[in-house]
Amino acid sequence: MKKLMVGMALTATLATAVTPGFGSIGGNQEKAYAATVTYKVTASKLNVRSGAGTTYGIIGSVVKGQMLSVVSKSGSWYKINYNGRTGYVSSDYVQASGTTTPPAENTTYTVTASTLNVRSGAGTNYASIGSVTKGQKLSVVSKSGSWYKINYNGRTGYVSSDYVQVSGTGATPPAESTTYTVTASTLNVRSGAGTSYASIGSVTKGQKLSVVSKSGSWYKINYNGRTGYVSSDYVQASATASPKLVVDSFKTLGNAQQVILVTADNYDTKSAKIQTFEKVDGKWKQVLTANGVLGQKGFALSKKEGDMESPTGKYTIGTAFGRYANPGTKLPYRKITANDVWVDDSKSSLYNTWQQKPANGRWTSAENMDIPAYDYGFVINYNESRTPGKGSAIFFHVGTNYTAGCTATSKEQVVSILKWLNPEKNPVIIQSPVSELDKY
Repeated sequence: MKKLMVGMALTATLATAVTPGFGSIGGNQEKAYAATVTYKVTASKLNVRSGAGTTYGIIGSVVKGQMLSVVSKSGSWYKINYNGRTGYVSSDYVQASGTTTPPAENTTYTVTASTLNVRSGAGTNYASIGSVTKGQKLSVVSKSGSWYKINYNGRTGYVSSDYVQVSGTGATPPAESTTYTVTASTLNVRSGAGTSYASIGSVTKGQKLSVVSKSGSWYKINYNGRTGYVSSDYVQASATASPKLVVDSFKTLGNAQQVILVTADNYDTKSAKIQTFEKVDGKWKQVLTANGVLGQKGFALSKKEGDMESPTGKYTIGTAFGRYANPGTKLPYRKITANDVWVDDSKSSLYNTWQQKPANGRWTSAENMDIPAYDYGFVINYNESRTPGKGSAIFFHVGTNYTAGCTATSKEQVVSILKWLNPEKNPVIIQSPVSELDKY
């Protein structure tokens, strides 16, 4: 079927201006600050998002002149404390109020494992760029989850925090703000990390504290809008469950360790939400969230050839393709030529297969593959039995308006997903209205 794509540019609007950025695979590298920094909003209205990119959900907004408590910077986004939770704002629309606090001094850590891989990103799915050995000293810049960002041979690398320990004294690189509970009946909050510093207040047993970082035996906390310190001997981590992901409840994933989830609010909408998930150390982690589009008429109750609807269901992922060189995917990759077509003639024995012109009577209808929508993409293994009339040429490809039955998103997102996909992890794609996710 012919894919009629209208509009190939994806725009993302934040506040009153257009800003770049999206939740890319692997994320941006985070610069942590030694202390919370105050910034002022310069836009008339600025969205606060749940992550560092315009594809993340809006959790609120701030207005011009409002002061923000900035914890760290990730790419072109500031991580802030927003109404008791973590939020992100574009750095283009805030400015330092007075002077900024310089980045935290690098902290030295010692390797405890015999050999420890240094990776290009914060996770075991990132490539190893070298290794360090037991006793070696590392210059740690910041912490991202359970990974330390380090300076490695003049470039940025990441090592697992499980296999390094702090050398001497210094502040532990800030991670996400963690909630702790006070165990003492009354605990002084001090202006610095030590009993010699003045008490600026107190907290009581059972009270929850938002801990930013640790310095020796002291926790740095957010206390009544300012920075305070409490002794770590009298607080303990609050047992909080990790937020449950939608894939955690899926029962049909089998041995799949990568999932692309495409959802829509109902059957009749062409707008979709695309999320990717990967299982790491037995736990599902969300990798990417993006906006996408479906067939012009939305999802199909019963898919038919030429119905302008996208199929629902769980499918394996086939060959990756594109009109240019392999962008870096581990999937089998086929470069499109001017003669490449996908047969959509239900009466042909080659129905729903990739072929090359000329037809020589083998089919009467086929879709041209050499079009901008197929700059990059991959085959969704739908109708593998090639049942006549059930639908053909179902792809995940480039596009931002609607398709004739495929799923599409921006070229940048398609390439990111292609680079992330790994056939060894048995990836699948699930397409469904939100109301029917319990089928999976």
